[in-house]
This record gives sequence, structure tokens and C-alpha cells, in this order.
Amino acid sequence: MNLFPSRLVRTASVVALMLAGAALTPALAQDAAPAAEATAIAPETVVATVGGEPITEADLSFAAEDLTQELSQMPPDQRKAFLLRVLIDMKVMAKAGKDAGMADTPLFQQRLNYLEDRALRRAYFAETIANAVTEEAVRADYDRFVADFVPADEIRASHILVPTEDEAKAVKAELDGGADFAAVAKEKSIDPGAANGGDLGFFGKGMMVAPFETAAFALTEIGQVSEPVQSQFGWHVIKLEEKRQSAPPAFEQVAGQLQQQLLIIIFDDTVARLMDGVAIDIPDATLKAAVDAQTEGEAAAQ
Repeated sequence: MNLFPSRLVRTASVVALMLAGAALTPALAQDAAPAAEATAIAPETVVATVGGEPITEADLSFAAEDLTQELSQMPPDQRKAFLLRVLIDMKVMAKAGKDAGMADTPLFQQRLNYLEDRALRRAYFAETIANAVTEEAVRADYDRFVADFVPADEIRASHILVPTEDEAKAVKAELDGGADFAAVAKEKSIDPGAANGGDLGFFGKGMMVAPFETAAFALTEIGQVSEPVQSQFGWHVIKLEEKRQSAPPAFEQVAGQLQQQLLIIIFDDTVARLMDGVAIDIPDATLKAAVDAQTEGEAAAQ
């Protein structure tokens, strides 16, 4: 099941990047102490000084935003020390760069401007966009999804897969003679699911290869066994186990998907509102054409 409408790849990747940075700050606090002992730590709390320069809890959080991948690959109880070591190195090298006059160049000022824009974008995202995704809003989306849900036919089937038509006919004859389907599947099927009697669980239309699906959904009576049918995997003999109508998943199963979907929608709407009336000039005609083409393609995909 796919709850997502078509969305912009650029939008999704930006949102994922924002979420990755935003998610690590509470996680870092949880790693530092057991839940029972966890207390709110002020961002201005100093955790170390380097040559008289402080490193604060806020600095650790900022570093965590930039080091998401590295932190995910180490034990939680080592993350804070790792971040502090990174920041100590950073302070020492930053002082050396400043002493060498590297902070006085026009290029460095451009980098500072970029980093300021990035930090403000993250802050705006966290406070204006992410905070708008409340549980109430997600549940309202879920209620609309359930109201619009259209049940579809689903069946539960078992199958026996063999390499040749002759083998499939022999299996069918054996079953017609009263042999137990699950026992024959365990003995003769080459499918990985043979160990559980060939049971495929429930599935709907469009989830199996066409010849198999057609034969399976043509079965009308519980316990009915099909004639041999060929697919690219070999020859199947199929048994209908159960029939039902699909039902919407529980809220807990799709809450994460709905939350991300709502976040992307709010992000898109917010960016569109902020962009309205903003003059954008791209002097390079080739680059402008490429940007326009991407924008038009993304709009068409929605």
C-alpha cells in the first residue's frame, strides 16, 4: 500500500535532511543518561573549554546535526564524547585559521553567509513547519484516509512450484487422489516457502505475476486446487485457503508515513507561499532553462 501522492524528489530529500538534523538533539540527551535520571539541560551549559573558549551543550547539538551518519554507526554511550572531541579539534583548528587571517577573505565571508542561511532555514523548518505536524493533524489525515478507503478482494493461497509441466500434472493427480497439500509442498516444491506448506499469506491483485494471479483469483471455493499454471518461475499448482476484503491498516501502522506525507505537504505549501512574488533572476540562459525544466517536470509529477 502506498499512501503517498507523487512528490518532489528535491522536497523529500530536503525534508529528510532537516529531519535528520532535528532528530538527533533529543536522542543525544537520551544517550547521556538513563530515562529515569534525564533532566533538561540548558543549551548554554558549558561542557568544556579550549584555550578559554567554551564548548556548550548547544554546540554539541549543532555538531550532531552535521554528523548524523557517523553517530548512527556508534554506540549511544560514545556519541557525546565523540562530538566533544570533534568540537575540541574544531576550536583548535579554527583558532589557527583565524590567526592565519583566513577569516578575513571575501570567500570566507561568502561561506559565513551561506552557513547563516542554512542555519536559519533549519530553524525556520523546525519551528514553523515541523511544529505544525501535530498528532491531531496526523489523526485527521488518517480519518480521511479511512473514509476514502475502498476495500478490495484479497485471497490467501498456497502453491507448489515444480520445474516442469509433467511434474506439475503428477502433483495435481496426487492431490486429486487425496494427498495433503502442505505435505506435498514440503516434499516437492522448489519454492522457498515450501517449508511452511507453500502458504503465501494474503495478497491482492497486482501483487503476483500475471499468470499466477489470474489462476489464483479464478478459484472460487475454499480448498479448491487449480490446474497447473506456468510462470517465469516454473509450474504452479495453487490452493485457495481463504478469501476476504481488505481493510484499512491501524493508525499505528501508518502514522509514520502519514506524518511524513503531511510534513512534505506543509513544506511544499510553505515554500510556495514564501516564493510568491519573489523576483528570481538567473543570468545564465542555459542554467535558467535547466532550472525551469526541473521545476516544470516536478509540477507535472504532482
